[in-house]
Amino acid sequence: MNTDLISSLRGARPGYHPGWGGPEYSDWQDEQMSWKSTCYIGDWSFLWDVVVEGPEALNVFRDTCINGFETFEIGQAKHIVQCTSDGKVIGDGILMRLAEDRFITQGVPALHTSWVLSKGGYNASWTQADRCKLQVSGPTALAVCQKVTGEPLTDIKFMRFGDVTIAGHPVWALRQGMAGEVGFEFHAAQEHADDIIAAVLEAGHEHGIRRLGRRTVMINHLEAAFPTGNWHYLKQSFHPELAGSAEWVREHFDTYGLVSTIRGSFDSDDVNDYLQSPVTLGWGKSIRFDHEFVGRKALEAEVAAPTKKRVTLEFDSQDIVDIYASLFSEGEPYAFLDVPHAQRWIAWADKVIDGDGNTVGLSSSPGYSYYFRKVLSIAYIDVAFAEVGEELSLIRGDPGTRQKTVRVTVAPAPYKKDNRRSDLSAISP
Repeated sequence: MNTDLISSLRGARPGYHPGWGGPEYSDWQDEQMSWKSTCYIGDWSFLWDVVVEGPEALNVFRDTCINGFETFEIGQAKHIVQCTSDGKVIGDGILMRLAEDRFITQGVPALHTSWVLSKGGYNASWTQADRCKLQVSGPTALAVCQKVTGEPLTDIKFMRFGDVTIAGHPVWALRQGMAGEVGFEFHAAQEHADDIIAAVLEAGHEHGIRRLGRRTVMINHLEAAFPTGNWHYLKQSFHPELAGSAEWVREHFDTYGLVSTIRGSFDSDDVNDYLQSPVTLGWGKSIRFDHEFVGRKALEAEVAAPTKKRVTLEFDSQDIVDIYASLFSEGEPYAFLDVPHAQRWIAWADKVIDGDGNTVGLSSSPGYSYYFRKVLSIAYIDVAFAEVGEELSLIRGDPGTRQKTVRVTVAPAPYKKDNRRSDLSAISP
């Protein structure tokens, strides 16, 4: 039991991240529609980048990641996931292979991998890099990216990257698509970011490009079912084998004052009840049991008999209206549901219940999709209740406050059709 830890997580002041620009550039409704009808440019440059190189550089990733590395070519990228021995996720991010013994990774894996290397044991080193990461995604993204680079780009396969030039600067063009649409992420030296953004916006003007602000940026993750650490799940940072890592990371990286924070109706004295595995987060297909890695034994058991499944929950619209109506009546209002999503980093955990009141899962931070006209959330539900169309309820509001029972319906995850792997040659102008 971790009663004091849970109290500190509930009492933590939520971080207000400086990233993403914004708060909005046109308005959030207009920006949300961009990845449905045109495209957007979004700025993820706040993510930490670390170059790992040396004869045993690959070994540190093979030992700490659930992914397989038997096939990992130069110019290829992987979505990597790192866990503790209990199979709970520390963090996830992108790993790019630059050369036989040289890699670059970003986000929490950059922090965790650097800490692992700092303890010794590998003939490899890490160096922090200051690079911008600018996503261009949506139905017209290919046309914009072709125009700004002067390259066809159709030869770049999904999760591969190539060298291009934008505004006279060298850039890596990584094909991915965090909105579930065709897209490229441009990586370059941070000092060239403004030039590159200006060039992309100019090239995208005729194609209806929008600049994505922080008020709506995470809705694309929500619709496309890409869980984000300390937003859609509480990342593992409490295991004894991570002792000292948080202090080391704060000493070596600017963490923007962000801290792990939880809110919501789910109430447990055990922090492990709030954590998630790659299986529950929907990343089970990435696990490869062809090598030894931290968390393998726990994940082998879970893959053999999974208990929870990632889904999308649709909130009943009338119940959402009731939440807002409480602001205009006497008495304590219900917990405010920000639109389109929360403005601070909070790992929300609302309990989901069946018709008998039994807890059957956890719902993460909700958000409003202007396109679908629904409040949605990514949730982790007992497999027996995870079928599309299942009607459940969600309890919204911290313990000890006025709580609202919201009717929810299980929907697919991703909620929006995934078009990331579309044949570029078929859609090229």
